[in-house]
Amino acid sequence: MRVGVAYFAFLAAASAAFAQDRAALSDTTRAYVSVQAPVVALTHVTVIDGTGAGPRADQTVVITNGRISATGAFASVTIPAGAQTIDGTGHTVIPGLVGMHDHTFYTTAAGRRSQLNTSAPRLYLASGVTSIRTTGSISPYSEITLKDQVDKGKVPGPRMHISGPYLTGPDDVVERMHITTPEQARRVVNYWADEGATWFKVYTEISRANLRAITDAAHKRGVKVTGHLCSVGYKEAVEANIDALEHGLMANLEYVPGKKVDTCPGVDRDTYLNLDVNGAAVQATFKAMIAKGVPMTSTLAVYEISVPNRPPLDPRVTEAMSPDVQKEYLATRERLAAATNNSQLGMLKKMMAYEMAFVKAGGTLAAGVDPTGNGGALPGYGDQRNYELLIEAGFSPGQVVQIMSANGAKVLGVDKDLGTVSSGKIADLVLLRGDLAANPASIRNVVTVFKQGVGYDSPKLIRSVKGLVGIR
Repeated sequence: MRVGVAYFAFLAAASAAFAQDRAALSDTTRAYVSVQAPVVALTHVTVIDGTGAGPRADQTVVITNGRISATGAFASVTIPAGAQTIDGTGHTVIPGLVGMHDHTFYTTAAGRRSQLNTSAPRLYLASGVTSIRTTGSISPYSEITLKDQVDKGKVPGPRMHISGPYLTGPDDVVERMHITTPEQARRVVNYWADEGATWFKVYTEISRANLRAITDAAHKRGVKVTGHLCSVGYKEAVEANIDALEHGLMANLEYVPGKKVDTCPGVDRDTYLNLDVNGAAVQATFKAMIAKGVPMTSTLAVYEISVPNRPPLDPRVTEAMSPDVQKEYLATRERLAAATNNSQLGMLKKMMAYEMAFVKAGGTLAAGVDPTGNGGALPGYGDQRNYELLIEAGFSPGQVVQIMSANGAKVLGVDKDLGTVSSGKIADLVLLRGDLAANPASIRNVVTVFKQGVGYDSPKLIRSVKGLVGIR
């Protein structure tokens, strides 16, 4: 299709606020900007657009004042006079990724717990993740302030959808809010909604009554609730009006034989390894979720790190770690590799099958990294690894891009503006070197990340956080 001058004039007028935002970028943020022309044309690229469709070769994507003004076959798109043209031959363009379980804190197996206000936002953005939902915080005010700094252009990073503190029952972790009564639940929800939280995350020991009090209070404030569950099963959570569910199979203990109400059982590995994802019990879970429109977040990358010799050791990961964190992580890998009778690979494969079955049943699957556990799943890099793992699970490249972009945007309620490479959408785009559809590892080869039309230099962002993960 050919786009007329009038359309470009309309976009320019409608994007005045964007131009002001661009001018407001701090020197710190500008240091990582590599493309800042008001009109940019990416030519001869392969596009995987986030709709679920397969790759389209030799495409042009035009960005005008922060929005996508045209996209289509190279021969059919008129490049505006004066546009900065970037020849993308040999490159793939995908929508900016939407990380749906992307903390700004980080843990290791050695007990380290660090708030990464510098390295996390830079690694997310450098990896092509232009929007995140934090999905549980150990330092909510840090995230509220960080979001404000990113929004104002003071520091580089993705858009942030902020969750409040973890809301759980009687566990012993000091950073979590231990909810003991419905009255307390309502008070906590209202307090953090006033402070700016737009999501809450309930955790493993929550009870059904307190979960229902949380969802009721949150919904009155226009705030949503997701959960990493254990004491409450997925079907029970759906009945309590939860809005989303995290981690897939391993956070749904409703299949454990003899599970007691409001009690978190141990994982019965034999039951789960032998679980029929197409059987009546699992399909009943999916039917309940789908009937209420409850999506699920895949976090395969954080589970894979418990599998011996997985993922393949990535030099980018160890280079980003502080020296102490690197030692801790490599020691953990060695212990896992030496272990016998490790069933984690079988569990990972079963989780993949569960997520595939959920999508086949009609469910909405999104994805996020969850940079916790033993420290091997880093912000951003873990999101990229999710792409490779979902391909391994059997999804097509088009499906995976949709899961990691458009589906996340849909869950967040921002899909009118974000999530696909479509005319009129905000220009959140990732330029990757290589053919992503043919080679899943190309997801790591990020050249430029466009956030609202401003192009950020991915390698430069990565260099800026070398050795900082685990410190700041």
